[in-house]
Amino acid sequence: MFRRRFASTRRAAVLARRLAQGQLDAWGVPHDSEVSDTAALIVAELAANAVLHAYVSGRGFELGLLLREDGVLRIEVTDTRADKALPVVAGGAPADAESGRGLLIVQGFADHWGTTEGPPPLKTVWAQLAVGEGDFVRAPGSAAPRRPECRRAGS
Repeated sequence: MFRRRFASTRRAAVLARRLAQGQLDAWGVPHDSEVSDTAALIVAELAANAVLHAYVSGRGFELGLLLREDGVLRIEVTDTRADKALPVVAGGAPADAESGRGLLIVQGFADHWGTTEGPPPLKTVWAQLAVGEGDFVRAPGSAAPRRPECRRAGS
């Protein structure tokens, strides 16, 4: 489990994305892999939503990552604007809008997503991704990378 609180700034949303990729790498899912890139995209969208649409002066947002034993990565972003409920199904923005597509991106890349209301004033937006055994370059929690089987020429 990884949890970290951030200030409600755009820089914090970028940092959340980078820290998520770093944590996945520590768990054995390498940077620039499909799972890492997809998780980073989801974290970036959810963190940006928390910063832009759930801003409350003096309050930030929290990022949570959980890599479950069943191979599901759960991404959670908690903010303090439960009054800003999200739709159950992401809607589209007008074609000329400069924003409003973040939840469509999350919906398109996550296996499942939704919201959970916490004790007031908290709201958590979560997304889940399947992480297969082949997505790891090393066993979760192991410092040693997995070594692919190699054969020397002539052996």
